[in-house]
Amino acid sequence: MQPLTFFQRMQRWLGFDIARTQYRYGKDARFGYISESRIADTWTKTTCGYCSVGCGMLVGTRNGRPVAARGNPDHPVNLGKLCPKGLSEHLMIEAAGRATTPMLRRGGRGTPLEPISWDKALEVMVTRIGSIQERFGNDSLGVISTGQLVTEEFYTLGKLVQLGFRSRNYDGNTTLCMASAVSGYKLSFGSDGPPGSYADMETADVVLLIGANIADNHPILCNRLRKKPGQMLIVVDPRVTKTAMMADLHLPVKPRSDIALVNGIAHILLRDGLVDREYIREHVEGLDEFVSFVADYTPEAVSATTGLTIETIEKVARLYGEAKSAFIGWTMGVNHSTQGAHTVAAINNLAMITGNIGRTGSAPFSITGQCNAMGSRESSFTSALPGYRKFDNPEDRKALAALWKIEEEELPTARGLAYPDIIEAAVKEQVKAIWIIATNPVVSFPNLNLLKHAFETTEFVVVQDGFYPTPTMDYADLVLPAAIWGEKEGTYTNSERRISKVNAFAVPPGEARSDFDIFLGLAERLGVKDRLFPGWSSTHDAWLEWQKVSAGRMCDYSQFTWQQIEDEGGKQWGGERLYGDGQFPRENGRALLHCVPCLPFVEQPNTEFDLILNTGRTVEHWHTRTKTGAVAMLDAMSPNAWLEMNPADAERLSLRQHDRVTVRSRRAYVRDVELRITGIVAPGQVFMPFHFAEQNSNLVTLGAFDPISREPNFKQCAVCVERSALK
Repeated sequence: MQPLTFFQRMQRWLGFDIARTQYRYGKDARFGYISESRIADTWTKTTCGYCSVGCGMLVGTRNGRPVAARGNPDHPVNLGKLCPKGLSEHLMIEAAGRATTPMLRRGGRGTPLEPISWDKALEVMVTRIGSIQERFGNDSLGVISTGQLVTEEFYTLGKLVQLGFRSRNYDGNTTLCMASAVSGYKLSFGSDGPPGSYADMETADVVLLIGANIADNHPILCNRLRKKPGQMLIVVDPRVTKTAMMADLHLPVKPRSDIALVNGIAHILLRDGLVDREYIREHVEGLDEFVSFVADYTPEAVSATTGLTIETIEKVARLYGEAKSAFIGWTMGVNHSTQGAHTVAAINNLAMITGNIGRTGSAPFSITGQCNAMGSRESSFTSALPGYRKFDNPEDRKALAALWKIEEEELPTARGLAYPDIIEAAVKEQVKAIWIIATNPVVSFPNLNLLKHAFETTEFVVVQDGFYPTPTMDYADLVLPAAIWGEKEGTYTNSERRISKVNAFAVPPGEARSDFDIFLGLAERLGVKDRLFPGWSSTHDAWLEWQKVSAGRMCDYSQFTWQQIEDEGGKQWGGERLYGDGQFPRENGRALLHCVPCLPFVEQPNTEFDLILNTGRTVEHWHTRTKTGAVAMLDAMSPNAWLEMNPADAERLSLRQHDRVTVRSRRAYVRDVELRITGIVAPGQVFMPFHFAEQNSNLVTLGAFDPISREPNFKQCAVCVERSALK
């Protein structure tokens, strides 16, 4: 018998024939599955709800139940292709563990959660939060949202928190992954907004990926590479990732030395005249200071810092500088750092001095994390006023107040606490109530013991989620069951600023409600619905108002209808790329070069903690596995965490393949992790995926944050590894 191909194996796992779109269930003597075909009677267009690529999908239902999924061949993002998560996403709808009824811990912490009515749940929430705010002030409420609501829900939630509950302390868990990209764009260009498009990856002469393992994290984007004959793919990553294996040139830099590399490339470009002097003269400021600064980043100095050879550094600089079009992409390997925002600014420097911005195939491009992190960044009233307006700009506040028909004084003049600062404020007993929406911080937040302390000192914790129980619900006083992807309607905006339609094909289970309906219900209880959301009954009402608020702004949604978006496979605000005219949203219209020093990472190894831990994702799972862990196929493909270690370190520590090991830091430890001995990681480094609550890497990560973006430094913490004691 011929071995099965990858796609045949996927079909067996998924239970349906991709070509015939038939669904199969049960056991089979030959393949482990029995054929009981269920052919869809209806196909619904929608957009994937996992990562930020924004793949178009068709979900098949039969008698109202989801039975199949496939890529939409007409959608310009993915042209019919889906990754394993997308292909199995419909299975999540009827997976075990859905939240179906509101629940209250009547006897306080330590007592069980008990079912209650929605009327009681909303009453308890508004009454308890109101009592806390009356005693401790409006900002004693902290709200932590997500990147997975539809844009219309983000817009609604922002108004509800800031103008209804009147707390400034509202942020999203997107701060844990994308805040540094936002801040870096603002530092360089004056505004958030990825300048390029996915199409630039196809047309660029050189694609430089820094800390971006797209083969695991954004796999459909890999189809964009190598389409142009002679394209050079360069991957900068300490680990030999799947993406690094695809590269023409892999640069295994020492951890956190990417700034030195970028500065060193700039040094060579300036030294050898591989810059666009005309572009700099007309559109960029700060050159003289920048030239003096990067003079110290000689190839010899950068080689010593990064571990790369001088010849490699020179070659990469020439490839980038001599390219007619050059694209730089990055993800969490850059953002997850105490220098994340400035690293993004340093990357932007390369694009600015070579004119590789606003042109076909040329962009410094942040590949976002979650399906609608962009929608959150634009509309949700967290780090900026809706429509990329600034809290401290009187004209922005005046314009927004007029649109909303409220007094300008009602709008905050500065943003409130960011996500990590909300947690620290709770530890200090300044934030006394926390509302968590569609995120699972007990698995995702760094330095878990600090988070537990915050929850234990907080008077009232609300968790709103589509699944029950989640690890975070152990600390909840009130649980609100929410609808998830597939059960509600609205829009997502992906990494290339493409607004795509999200449609419902199923109804929420039990008493679960859409997040939008929960927000309106709370607004009614607060007595602000008629003032803040007049006549609203659906997310389309929120869309219509958001169009007016975004009109004329950089992120202008006003020119697109829902129908256009659905018919045309999404629409990009700003067009294919931004800044084609060389005009930037800074006061003088010019972009700004930044001098970014390469500083040592926060926690250096020593004789006791002698290894550097790196964390990341795997293709089978999504964040904390709240969703993918409930899909049997994905869970079976990757059921447990593991630790990757170089053979030299394993030999030094007398460890063997598949040993159960304990990973220990200065803060805590993780027990019984499977050891994988591999050359994928360099000596002195180890790697662990962060998805698994049962073996939670964030027990050991440190609570250090970028001072500008407030994004955590999830990577580069010092650990030791030892064989776990027998139980």
